[in-house]
Amino acid sequence: MPNSAPRAWQVVLERIEGDLREGRLAPGDRLTPERELATQLGVGRSSVREAVRVLEVLGVVRTATGSGPTAGAMIVTTPRGGLAAFLRLQVAANGFPLGDVVRTRIVLECDVAERLAGAEADLTDTVEVLDAMDADALASDEFLALDARFHQALAEASGNAVVSAMMAGLRSSIEAYTRAGALRLDDWASTAQRLRREHRRIVDAVERGDAAEARDCIRRHIADYYTEVAQALSPSDPADAAVADAARVAVTADRSSTPV
Repeated sequence: MPNSAPRAWQVVLERIEGDLREGRLAPGDRLTPERELATQLGVGRSSVREAVRVLEVLGVVRTATGSGPTAGAMIVTTPRGGLAAFLRLQVAANGFPLGDVVRTRIVLECDVAERLAGAEADLTDTVEVLDAMDADALASDEFLALDARFHQALAEASGNAVVSAMMAGLRSSIEAYTRAGALRLDDWASTAQRLRREHRRIVDAVERGDAAEARDCIRRHIADYYTEVAQALSPSDPADAAVADAARVAVTADRSSTPV
């Protein structure tokens, strides 16, 4: 008979997923160090690494190399089902143009913000992510991973399963071009502080039921980041072309008085 026992990396994966489901792990938390987790579960460190790689592909964790408080794997979301994972991998494989991704973000997220403001939505997960983003020790890539999770949490709070799955599918592309932009900014700390304030304004407008302001806040939030990035780009560097394209799309969308 074939051996139906789970492989060692699957044991690790099931442990982490169980901790996520039961609330023992949440966005902003870091996984138990590799050596310690391997000892706890009686598996090799290579099995722990394999499980973490699977979770990273699915967008559940973001890993950082080096040592210190920012090293290791940080939880940035919780598993949301097969459709979201499929769409996320599809986006990565197809390599959609960044301008199209930004335009789609604006269409989806403006509608999400407007609809949330007209409903009594539960924003508990969204606020938890914002609180995790307030940590001073976050590296820019960790901050932006949580930023992407914030926008995903808003989509999930809307209750629209299709929009939520589409946002999850776009997540890897969103994180990739926000990181590309961050690398070109001279004062990332100031930008991060501004993004924190803008996130809070979006949530505040939603909670007050101001649909017009919520829509405007999220549109400007997306556009202002890319305006800042566009100003930092070197026009002679062809590697910047894709990011510049995304910036121009965001600025154009921001000036439009109608949905993109």
